[in-house]
Amino acid sequence: MIVEDQGDVIAFLSRPRAYGAGASAVERLETHVSVIFLTGDRAYKLKRAVRFPYLDFSTSALRRAACEAEVAVNRRTAPGMYLGVVAVTREPGGGLRLGGDGAPVDWLVKMTRFDQDTLFDRLARLGALDRPAMEDLADAIARLHGEAEERGRGGGHAGMGVIVDGNAETFAECANGVLDPVKVERLNVATRRALDGCAALLDARRAGGRVRHCHGDLHLRNIFRMDGKPTLFDGIEFNPVLSDIDVLYDLAFVLMDLDHRGLRRLASIALNRYLDITGDTAGLGALGLFLSVRAAIRSHVEAAAAATRTDRAEARRSRAEARAYLDRALAYLAPSPPVLVAVGGFSGTGKSRLARELAPFLGAPPGARVVRSDVIRKRLSGVDLLARLGPEGYSAAMTERTYRTLFDEAQAALEAGYAVIADAVFARPGQRRAIAAISASTHVPFHGLWLEAPLEARQRRVTVRRRNVSDADAGLVRAQAAYDVGEIDWDRIDSSGPREETLGKGRALIGL
Repeated sequence: MIVEDQGDVIAFLSRPRAYGAGASAVERLETHVSVIFLTGDRAYKLKRAVRFPYLDFSTSALRRAACEAEVAVNRRTAPGMYLGVVAVTREPGGGLRLGGDGAPVDWLVKMTRFDQDTLFDRLARLGALDRPAMEDLADAIARLHGEAEERGRGGGHAGMGVIVDGNAETFAECANGVLDPVKVERLNVATRRALDGCAALLDARRAGGRVRHCHGDLHLRNIFRMDGKPTLFDGIEFNPVLSDIDVLYDLAFVLMDLDHRGLRRLASIALNRYLDITGDTAGLGALGLFLSVRAAIRSHVEAAAAATRTDRAEARRSRAEARAYLDRALAYLAPSPPVLVAVGGFSGTGKSRLARELAPFLGAPPGARVVRSDVIRKRLSGVDLLARLGPEGYSAAMTERTYRTLFDEAQAALEAGYAVIADAVFARPGQRRAIAAISASTHVPFHGLWLEAPLEARQRRVTVRRRNVSDADAGLVRAQAAYDVGEIDWDRIDSSGPREETLGKGRALIGL
């Protein structure tokens, strides 16, 4: 894997004097493909002289091209961070210099340094990531994908096949002595079977413009918080097979990373927010494959990293992580069966909160697709999810269109193998019959939950909530009190108590 000795360059860059008079102490970070030097308000990334099936940094010229490409790619999402490319030169006296006049011997990406404590992987370890952070992150990813250039030659069954084959080849090179070869072979076979089963869907998505120039390496360590918002950085520049990909495969990395860290609830929130914005529910049929491939990549990356770690404890950690990721990759290809849950009730009863909190416990990881009428109404109206609609957004025709779309999205997700929670008022008996009928047509179990709370509690809740898609206010809550909803044959839940109590009741009623 390592094809050239960069020891003198690394030693030089590890000393403060490399960065000029008065430079501060140098902190060094290492991965299996790069070494990053932090000093003052700057960061310098050196690409290791390595060659993998998916990456070739084996010569100085290749590393220079990769540095220049990295700056261009990442200025899309972090323009103020990526400052340019600088050479490490060999001076006439034989010494090394940063940006000198001598012959270049290596190249660095020069960046603005940020506070490492704002990295999302660190925030995750501290329990400092929450629902707003996930919604903002999903917004940022959806924005990148929406603006990214379509790449019709990548992705699809063939493009994913290259990645799957590359994983198998890399496992063969890196897994010896770290990973169970029987499990690796089982994963290789299962992944190829899943890939072939998704062939038509993957090719249709490519034809429909869902393959784009994406980030490519979207895990939590490549996201930090700047001015309170998530910033994506360190996107892949070295191999278009890994960056010209299906947008859901790009998203799958951060979902898998959250799930691997025991944060499935946050992964579920991020997935549903992304789908709320993009409407890309039909792609769920490939998400299990995408999650598995992402976990497989992390498995062989950690296996390779174990061989380069100089610290024994870190090497042991990498080996343990490699094995855990391998198990997760296998599990994603054997998900739980889907189920349909409908959550109805008047505004302020806590429908959306219950739907959101139930989702991680249902079906395939990271949880159920929550199709919410409030979200669909905003998307159909072509406005931001937090924008307030006028009366035209609540006309009878728009309401009919909203429910029809909700039913279509619920059916699409179920047919893709994902559990669904339908979140709407469902005030009319016909609406309740229609959502229940979808479970019959898709042959999945159905649970209908009807939430109830006193008028005063519902008015208070809609008045104090923030960052909520719903436009409901106290006036609407009072008006709903006069609705004739007919006979309710769904399970009733008194939601006037604490949130945890309501969630417990919901979980019990659907057998969790």
